[in-house]
Amino acid sequence: MNSGKQMRQIWSKVSDMRMERKLLLVFLLLVTLPLTFIGAVSYRNYSHSIEQNTIDYSTNMLSNMMDRVDDYIEDMVRISTIPAYQDDIRQNLNRSNRYYEQRAQSSAGGEGSSMPADLDLLLSIQRGIGGNISYINTIKRGANSVYIFDQYGNGYYSAKSGTRANIKESYGLWEQKLRNTTGEAVLFSTQKYTSNMKSIQYAFTVVRKIIDISLKDVGLIAVDANISVIEDQVLKLDNVTHGKSFIVDTEGNVVYDSGKKLLATNIADQPMLQHASGDKGSFYLDEDGERHLYIFSTSSQNGWKMIISIPVKELTRDSVVIRNVTWIATFLTIGIALLISVFFSFALTKPLRTMIRLMRRVQGGDFNVKFQVRRRDEIGQLGSQFNQMILQIDQLIADIYVMETKKKEAELHALQSQINPHFMYNTLESIRMAAELNDDRDAANMLAILGRLLRYSISDLHEEVTLASELSHVRYYVELLNYRYRGRFELVIDVAQPLMDYSIIKLVLQPIVENAIYHGLDDNKPLMHINIKGEYAGSQVIVRISDDGVGMSLETLERLNADLSGQTGAEIIPARKSTGSSTGGIGLANVNERIRLHYGSGFGIKVFSEPGAGTVVELLLPREEED
Repeated sequence: MNSGKQMRQIWSKVSDMRMERKLLLVFLLLVTLPLTFIGAVSYRNYSHSIEQNTIDYSTNMLSNMMDRVDDYIEDMVRISTIPAYQDDIRQNLNRSNRYYEQRAQSSAGGEGSSMPADLDLLLSIQRGIGGNISYINTIKRGANSVYIFDQYGNGYYSAKSGTRANIKESYGLWEQKLRNTTGEAVLFSTQKYTSNMKSIQYAFTVVRKIIDISLKDVGLIAVDANISVIEDQVLKLDNVTHGKSFIVDTEGNVVYDSGKKLLATNIADQPMLQHASGDKGSFYLDEDGERHLYIFSTSSQNGWKMIISIPVKELTRDSVVIRNVTWIATFLTIGIALLISVFFSFALTKPLRTMIRLMRRVQGGDFNVKFQVRRRDEIGQLGSQFNQMILQIDQLIADIYVMETKKKEAELHALQSQINPHFMYNTLESIRMAAELNDDRDAANMLAILGRLLRYSISDLHEEVTLASELSHVRYYVELLNYRYRGRFELVIDVAQPLMDYSIIKLVLQPIVENAIYHGLDDNKPLMHINIKGEYAGSQVIVRISDDGVGMSLETLERLNADLSGQTGAEIIPARKSTGSSTGGIGLANVNERIRLHYGSGFGIKVFSEPGAGTVVELLLPREEED
């Protein structure tokens, strides 16, 4: 409701604007709206195209990168199978197992009976296994550390950039994971460790049991891969997308993180990982108050997910430049259009302003003005009509002066003619007094009633009276007729007392009763009943006047109601039996027209009738509060 009212107020203000301002507004809208629409659509389409191309390009790069990571891990898995095929490694591991088994048994035999260390044997085992580990390290770039352990956790390793300082702790974790395996490789996510050179390192590891030809476990091998083998490729992708990359394993542990803030941590509960469901796809998330586009792809071999987070503002950087250029061009175009619009609006409205000045002079009484017509366009035609109108007004003023003079003369004659009705009323009163003096009661009563009817009728027809006064006038009229026809008519009035004070224009009931008597009287009936009933019906007042006369045919009734609703202006005389008298009053059409003129076109008269069953005339009037 409030918004509708505000819109109407705004439209009213726009409608009241001067013509040149309306033209300026129209010109600006015609220029601004198309340019704004084109700019907005271009920016939207360009931004969407960039985002879609970025998604497609990044998804393709992610898939290729995950394929390379899978290939690298596959190479690590193959490297981990080498000890199973190297007799030298298996034999040395068996030697190490037997040696430490003997030492364990010796230690269990009692205090002081421990077998002394055989340094030559240990050195021989170390050289035999260490040489093979050095060979394994040269096979694949990035496998910076290879660890081989016997069944007792004794490690033999060779590292390019240092070994784990917590090698015993790492062995315990690996050995626990491999207990229920039968020789297959197990991939461990990125772990953080401190090297023996006191530096922090991150690596993911492939571990498997070493099984000899008799299918007996003789130890295990762990191949560490530094995250640098992933970092080089991811940095290239980040430079292109201006985003950050993550690699996460199936348990939510971070294998790689561009910012290296989440490395070796679990992010399974973060929204980023929860939205990355399926093999690949993209989605949007808000991060630190900034919207990001996330693109992900899943490895088909190990289930690792690689996710790229790209700020949307980086995606739309080029489109923002285009948007700004578009807006600058739009504002420049609007500025130029505004200057042109100002010139044309004032040029087009100058003749109208001239005509307004001339109209003001005419309003002040000066009719000696003339609009100079220079063109044949609409304004020129308007000026010609203006000049013609001024001439006609001048002529009409002269005619009105003559008519007013004649009107005053007619009013004098009308004042004189008003003496006649009063003279007739006074004369009837004198006759009535003479009849009473001569003891002629009927004549005196008839004259008295006729005098009341005449007094009621001679006043203004547009004057409003109460419904009670109208009903009293009808009673006098029927009473006077009963003197003439000796009790031929019976009048019954059924109107509630509150409705008696209802205001109504004069002489609307008596003409209808007169019409019923003079056109509906049935000679075969000794007594004619006339009923008047009034009632409230919602926001309306309905007065029904019914008789038991001859009625009328359906064709006559339809024509009568059509004429009443159309208001042709002619008096309606229903085709019913006539007594030979005239209409005896103002007539149905006159009453209907007066009601419609006074109360509105929604009110008036409607007639209902059947042959031989009488007629009902229904007056529809407004309630007093809606009058």
